[in-house]
Amino acid sequence: MASGWGIHGVKGRCFDLWMDFSDCMSNCTTPSECFPLREDYFECLHHRKEFARLYAISKEKKRQEEVL
Repeated sequence: MASGWGIHGVKGRCFDLWMDFSDCMSNCTTPSECFPLREDYFECLHHRKEFARLYAISKEKKRQEEVL
């Protein structure tokens, strides 16, 4: 990640978020100031919030179909 190059020789998809987070950590007075940037970086890597939202939407759709 530190080089910025992805597996296929182009810039990694999360590299810009990593650089923002890294810059924040280098210049902040308390690490908690950088938590939103860290959260964005981890979401870019793992998509946990996206998948949780898709699951919730799917679950609600199934619930509504059962009601009909």
